[in-house]
This record gives sequence, structure tokens and C-alpha cells, in this order.
Amino acid sequence: MELTVAFLEDVDKSSPIEHMSVLLDEQEKHLVGIVPWPDYDYKPDVHFAIAYSTDCFMLKYYVKEKAIKASCYKPNEPVHQDSCVEFFIGFGTELEYYNFGFNCIGTCSLGFGRGRENRELSPEKLIRLIKSQVRLTQQTNIGHGDISWELTLMLPLDVFYHHSFTSLKGQQCHANFYKCGDELPEPHFLTWHNIECDDPDFHHPEFFGEIKLEA
Repeated sequence: MELTVAFLEDVDKSSPIEHMSVLLDEQEKHLVGIVPWPDYDYKPDVHFAIAYSTDCFMLKYYVKEKAIKASCYKPNEPVHQDSCVEFFIGFGTELEYYNFGFNCIGTCSLGFGRGRENRELSPEKLIRLIKSQVRLTQQTNIGHGDISWELTLMLPLDVFYHHSFTSLKGQQCHANFYKCGDELPEPHFLTWHNIECDDPDFHHPEFFGEIKLEA
């Protein structure tokens, strides 16, 4: 599976996050809809849009689910236990990759490493460079995806702290996009690109999809 990411020329990391959110609404929406583990069959409605500029990625998640939870407020707390979306990305042929996790109020956990074990957590000062905007709404059809939330993110080059990129143009990427909620009433684990393993585990870069950055 390959995903083409549009280049937005008149945007950079200093642009208002509100403007980025509007621009992402105009991009193609991609479904995070694969449930690799049948024991966890609850399936929220999850899509994302992604674009990039020379110095940042812009990412927006659109989520509808029965219940939400937000207990993490500080960087690098276990946001996967909350209503959480995640973005894992590696560059070139490297085995190491970055894992971004965000709960529904925008709290971020960011790690780097080769696999699930012994991941290095990013310094908080870098995480705080990430811009976010949250929009939460209550629906009227209770019990049928009755809570909707949107999360817009700006990920500057600075957060890829094991690389010295001066531009994202020309970079080769592979990535996956996820939705989880380990401690919600109905725990769930959804992916954009399928993962083939026995138990819920997003740390499988061999199943990342190809990301093509549009020139």
C-alpha cells in the first residue's frame, strides 16, 4: 500500500494551526479501518488527512467513537491508555522509527528506536514544539458514534531529533497510522496498513506502508 502526501507550498511551521486545519480538510481522507485482532472487534470511525511543507508534516485525525478518555496531561505519559491516535514513521531503509501518540486532548508521547523494547523517549522541549488543535463535539444519536473529535497536528522537522533534515522534500518514508484505547470500555486497535501478528502490537515496521512525498 502506498500513500501520496501533498506538498503545500505556502505553509510552514510558523503558520497558524487553524489555517493548517482548514487546508487539511481539503485533502484526501484515508481510513484507519483495519482490525487485525478479532478479539478486539470494536471499530470506531477513524480517518486522517496528511500533507507536508518544506519544514513540517501536517496531520489531522477525524474520530467518532462511543466513549472517550483523557487522563494524560504531560508529555510522554501513556496516552495509548486514553482515546488515542498514533503515527509511526521511519526514513529510508533505516530500521529505527519514530512513534507519535496523541490522546484526544493533544497530549503527546514520542519515542525513537528499532522495536518495541528500549525505546528512547523524546525530550519534552521538543515535544512542546508540536502544535495541536482539538475539536470535540457531542452527537445526538447516542450509542452510535456519539462522540466526535478532531485533532490537527503540526510536526516540525525539529522533532525528528535523530536526523538533521533541512527539508522533507526528497525524503523516502514508510509509516503506519493507528487508533487505540487500551483502557476504554471497549478496548480497540485499528490500523491503516495491516499488521500480521498474534497479539495487538503496533511496533512492527515491517508492516509499514510506503509514503510518497509529492514534489
